Amino acid sequence: QVYLVESGGGLVQAGGSLSFSCVSSKRSFSTYAMAWFRQAPGKEREFVADINWRGTITFYADSVKGRFTISRDNGKNTLYLQMNGLKPEDTAVYYCASGLNSISVRTAASVDYWGKGTLVTVSP
Repeated sequence: QVYLVESGGGLVQAGGSLSFSCVSSKRSFSTYAMAWFRQAPGKEREFVADINWRGTITFYADSVKGRFTISRDNGKNTLYLQMNGLKPEDTAVYYCASGLNSISVRTAASVDYWGKGTLVTVSP
């Protein structure tokens, strides 16, 4: 069993910043792509950002491009998400996700393991 443990999140005012980390117990962490997804109340889970195995290629949803930054430290088996310029519509539970390949993780079908999620609430 692989565990993905997120930390961070919380309550922030619009325009503020938050950051997350996700520690993976996957022994082959450094060879797989990783991603962040989110699920807002009453909505389906959606893709936020992903990063390839080396951390050299990143991709973002249009809704967060220019505001969020995904990164990874393979030596620490850790994935990060830095969120700046937060908006009330960013309120959601954020999930760390491990990919089935080394390049990208942009749909739920390409995820093999999920974290339990961490809540972000952005007040107006």
